[in-house]
Amino acid sequence: MRIKAKAADGVVSVKAGLKHAMLSYDVAKKKGKEANFIVYITGKVDGKTVYESSTSQFLSKNPFLKFKFKGEAGKELELSWVDLKGNTKSKKAKIK
Repeated sequence: MRIKAKAADGVVSVKAGLKHAMLSYDVAKKKGKEANFIVYITGKVDGKTVYESSTSQFLSKNPFLKFKFKGEAGKELELSWVDLKGNTKSKKAKIK
């Protein structure tokens, strides 16, 4: 997972690249594997949720996210996701 968070005029712009195979039901069936894709993404700063998304198999492999929220430089953004099998991944990045 790669995260870039930059603050300007009280608004933080976030760009994040997530690494995940994102196997939809159709693709997984063709490959003889089990479906698995990201179902929930959340972003937090100081324990406060600033981004929340319920997703489905519609996202492409290694999805890219862009979002904005009110905030300031110097704080830490934690971005995490949960997939269909219950696996989680989380990463922190300092807001510049």
